[in-house]
Amino acid sequence: MKKLWTLLIALTFILVLSACGSSEDKNESGASNEEKETTKLVVGASNVPHAEILEEAKPILKEKGIDLEIVTFQDYVLPNKALESKELDANYFQHIPYLDQQIKDNGYDFVNAGAIHIEPMAVFSKKYKSLDELPDGATIILSNSVAEHGRVLSLLEKGGLIKLKDGIDKVNATIEDIVENPKNIQLKADYEPSLLPQIFNNNEGDAVVINANYALDVGLNPVEDSIEIEGSESPYANIITVRKGDESKEAIKTLVEVLHSKEIQDFINTEYKGAVVPVSE
Repeated sequence: MKKLWTLLIALTFILVLSACGSSEDKNESGASNEEKETTKLVVGASNVPHAEILEEAKPILKEKGIDLEIVTFQDYVLPNKALESKELDANYFQHIPYLDQQIKDNGYDFVNAGAIHIEPMAVFSKKYKSLDELPDGATIILSNSVAEHGRVLSLLEKGGLIKLKDGIDKVNATIEDIVENPKNIQLKADYEPSLLPQIFNNNEGDAVVINANYALDVGLNPVEDSIEIEGSESPYANIITVRKGDESKEAIKTLVEVLHSKEIQDFINTEYKGAVVPVSE
């Protein structure tokens, strides 16, 4: 009987240890599974440089538990529609004046979650090497995006071609706000922004004003190839845009923090050599 009791006690002890071990394995497994859990984040972006910058940020975000999916767009209209319809968690392609205009025109309930970089607007010409060389009556082609017109006009004023009304908010300036145009420059503003590089390559007009992302997309370097370019003081920072309220989500805040990180800023400076300028805050 004594031997039987000893055997029963030993078996009970073994079962208890096994149960504890099983529980510990389960806890360890559970912790491991928890560590592997990730938050999926779908962000719409223009091909260049936005999608490229996001691709560089992908592995950093992965380490922080965010699985980034990038959806690329070729225009400036669909990314906001996709954000409104909740196909995207955020988009990264537009600057603040454009977002403000889109909200005004379409009633979007969007907010700026963080400024990431500036893409200097630039003037390109196959015929002339500076704005000074443009002849009387020269034609400058620009986009039909009204939100960009103040930016383009400020650039042309900086280059000495025109003068805008005193005291106006130049971000919202229109062609009608030109008060001096000594060379009688003709501004043609009825082209889709994505078509401007093709128009330049077709040698249309005397000069073409192109957004940096579209210029980069076809191998044009705004710093090296343009005849006039915006300075770093430009207020047109490209931003992460989200639906109102989502700016406080941890995944969105982490995305912005990573895009502001030294690794990403160094990448932007090295990759684009001044054609894209990072914003740290």
